[in-house]
Amino acid sequence: MQKEGLLIVISAPSGAGKTTLCNGLVKRFPGLKESVSYTTRDPRQGEQDGVDYHFVSTEQFKKMVSENGFAEWAEVHGNLYGTAISVLEQARRDGVDILLDIDCQGARILKNHSIKGTFIFVMPPSIPELRRRLESRSSDSVDVIERRIARAVEEIPEARWYDYIVINDQLEEAQERLAAIVTAAQIKTENIWEQISKMFDI
Repeated sequence: MQKEGLLIVISAPSGAGKTTLCNGLVKRFPGLKESVSYTTRDPRQGEQDGVDYHFVSTEQFKKMVSENGFAEWAEVHGNLYGTAISVLEQARRDGVDILLDIDCQGARILKNHSIKGTFIFVMPPSIPELRRRLESRSSDSVDVIERRIARAVEEIPEARWYDYIVINDQLEEAQERLAAIVTAAQIKTENIWEQISKMFDI
């Protein structure tokens, strides 16, 4: 008996370790699929179109916006990012649990539109540690790092309206906490009651 797919939404400041944690979740929960967002930014080394993101031109992106093709979209660090409505609806109908890695702007839009999901904010242990992680990448200029730090200072207060906050100080501990949240979401009464009611003809 098929259930509706769940939506797991994860946000974090750049450098908080969100990508690593999301990759760990997908490995731990084989039925959890990452949503592939649309973006106008250039691919980074090793990224593949249709796997990491759908890389599109600004013109293509704006056309989708005008056609109401996005459940949410936002401009982040000068680039556009969006989640296609069709992706979320298809996953829900097919009973596929979706992991959505988006920024606070996009998450708030989903929340304000009463999109049903579990919202998780991954928090760095401190701003100095966040700076250290960004600098250790050796891929961003000083100006870019400063913009990301300033953005993080703006984003962290947004965590108050998420359902859960996970502080990524020790990676293994953060992974365990995220896994516990996903497990709890999968057996939350409101997420499985329709399935239960059909099983027992309630």
